[in-house]
Amino acid sequence: QVQLVESGGGLVQPGGSLRLSCAASGSIFSASTMGWYRQAPEKQRELVATITRTSSTIYADSVEGRFTISRDNAKNTVYLQMNGLQPEDTAVYYCRDFMNNAWGQGTQVAVSS
Repeated sequence: QVQLVESGGGLVQPGGSLRLSCAASGSIFSASTMGWYRQAPEKQRELVATITRTSSTIYADSVEGRFTISRDNAKNTVYLQMNGLQPEDTAVYYCRDFMNNAWGQGTQVAVSS
C-alpha cells in the first residue's frame, strides 16, 4: 500500500519561503511521476507542479519562477521549494503519486502578515 506523508507547512509572512517534503513508502518511487496540488478554502484543488521519473518538470503559471519541485529517489522523497510566497498561495498542499493514484493527507501553508 502506497503511503505519502507531507511535512513542512506553516505560517509565513509575504515574501517568505517554505520547503515542503513528501515521503513515500510502499511503491517503486523512482518510477512514479510525482506532483504537488493545493486547495484553498472554497476553491477546487489545483495542480501546482509535477516531476517525472527523469526529473522533467511542469509548473502552474501562478507559481512559475517562484516554486521549484525536486526529488531524491534515494530518500523516496519529493520536495517543493516555495519562494516569494504571497497570500494567494495560502492553501492545503497535497502530494500525489500519479502512477499509483495515491494522495497524502496534506499540509497547511498560510501566508499572512
